[in-house]
Amino acid sequence: MKKILFFLLVAPLLISCNKDDDDTTNPNDTEAQLSFQFEFDENQVRLNNIGGVAEIPQGNAAQTPNFKQLSLHFIELSPDKWTPYKDGYEAYKGAETMAGGDNAIDFENAIVAEAGQLFKSIPLKDVTPGTYEYIRASVAYQNYDVTYNLKNVPLVGDVDNQNGTIASFLGFNTYIKSISPRSMSLEVNDDKRQGFWAFETDLSTPFESYNQLLSGEAPEGATTVVNPIAGFSEIPVGSCVITGRFDSPLVITGEETEDIDVTLSFSINNSFEWVDVNGNGELDFDMETPTNSDQIVDMGLRGLIGSWE
Repeated sequence: MKKILFFLLVAPLLISCNKDDDDTTNPNDTEAQLSFQFEFDENQVRLNNIGGVAEIPQGNAAQTPNFKQLSLHFIELSPDKWTPYKDGYEAYKGAETMAGGDNAIDFENAIVAEAGQLFKSIPLKDVTPGTYEYIRASVAYQNYDVTYNLKNVPLVGDVDNQNGTIASFLGFNTYIKSISPRSMSLEVNDDKRQGFWAFETDLSTPFESYNQLLSGEAPEGATTVVNPIAGFSEIPVGSCVITGRFDSPLVITGEETEDIDVTLSFSINNSFEWVDVNGNGELDFDMETPTNSDQIVDMGLRGLIGSWE
């Protein structure tokens, strides 16, 4: 009798386990995927809006930030330099919302990734077969560390060589509920155009109790958006759709059986730029007279190269 009762109790569990095992078998698990990941290259050539080598303008200074995270709103595979924007293959498009009154990138639901981390993966069978020479990536969000000096701090003097974390938004329009560059949080609940940033200080001992979270906006139109084929195929004004070329054309046949991994290498070579008020080449914030502080003008990435394997 005990054996019969034991069987009656255990049998449903065994049946349930076997059913679950069957349910986990998904034919789509073996589909070949097209995957995207990021690389942040401090040595990659620093380019201007039309893809030429860019020097730092007279009166400005720049630094290469310690890049942490990036989010894209749009990825497009483009056959050639004559292909108009959005006439290529749309490999990815992020969420949008009208919560702020206008159509905007939905930051709350955006995918954010670090270097080498999977950003997005799609089945290769869904990609339109063809040869793609260019790739377009709409940069929505960046997170990175910079160094700076605090000048004329009351009762203290100068506090140099400090660190801080910047969250910057480069998309055409982004609805932000809140943003936390490092540990503090800023409530926004509004749309923000290209160039909005939040800056959280990370002061060294014994000044850590004075950490602050500040925000501001870069001048309209000042953000560099690299497009080396601007003469053939333009991008919308106010967007941050960076155009880059594959180091070897990406060929999709439609019959792929193995994954293809695409790496988007972004140039962060002196990508954080400011008006250097005192000409010392360093980022200075004057705590006594804020108008004497350096003014952040450009946070745009400085080039894109696509590679695949």
